[in-house]
Amino acid sequence: MLNFTTVKIDPQKDTNIILGQAHFIKTVEDLCEALVNAVPNIKFGLAFCESSGPCLVRGEGNDPELKRLAAEKALELSCGHSFLIILRGAYPINVLDKVKAVPEVCGIYAATANPLEVVVAETEQGRGIMGVIDGFKTKGIETDENVKERRGFLRKIGYKL
Repeated sequence: MLNFTTVKIDPQKDTNIILGQAHFIKTVEDLCEALVNAVPNIKFGLAFCESSGPCLVRGEGNDPELKRLAAEKALELSCGHSFLIILRGAYPINVLDKVKAVPEVCGIYAATANPLEVVVAETEQGRGIMGVIDGFKTKGIETDENVKERRGFLRKIGYKL
């Protein structure tokens, strides 16, 4: 038996998400430490899909709503050793190096504010993430005006001088 499905993750307007894979139950606490060490006032919820023993969604966070949302979406995914972080008050660029440096983290599938469709395979043993569809189909190649807008936006939000 092999079935494919997609799980939609549509971040709230003021949030970003990081979807990844790790390998150990202590991932939950280590990711929490990494997030608050990267951005002390960050608001977040995270959930980790345990894939042995009781196979529970393990959750943490300092924002009850984001913690609940992460846990609910992780349960919908139900993919072994995957984790989902929902951020408010920070962007993935602010925390991604710290998240990737957590020893249990194997990889990152996406870090985005875009809606995601997670392609999930299911067998008799369990479920796994095959890949993600991040955002929308590309519409063309940027023009000189688009370049000017992109560069202006980066300066407006403080990422370039």
